[in-house]
Amino acid sequence: MKIKISSVFVDDQEKALRFYTDVLGFVKKTDVPAGKYRWLTVVSPEELDGTELLLEPSENPATKTFKKALFEQGIPLTQFAAEDVQLEYERLREMGVNFTMKPTKMGSVTIAIFDDTCGNLIQIAQQ
Repeated sequence: MKIKISSVFVDDQEKALRFYTDVLGFVKKTDVPAGKYRWLTVVSPEELDGTELLLEPSENPATKTFKKALFEQGIPLTQFAAEDVQLEYERLREMGVNFTMKPTKMGSVTIAIFDDTCGNLIQIAQQ
């Protein structure tokens, strides 16, 4: 068994697509109409057949409450791996990304946390 798709709940799918592709550098994999919304996924350009990230609408009231609580507590919704967190931090800052935690060494891992502009905090980590 392996992970094929993981979700991140977003306030606006089009805005999320722009951020996750134009800023983070992911590639759109699937874009299929699904009623009022879309089945919209992105993947890493390094693993085009790898795990997909579903940009899922956060319309469910439970999802909105969950996202708001995590955000207010400073808890990331998910984590992405980076070869060099400091380099990614500098690149993303130049593109206007707001970080809530600068690169911080925690034992053998360096992490940083940013706001994805869609209601989530995302952690990047380097082992």
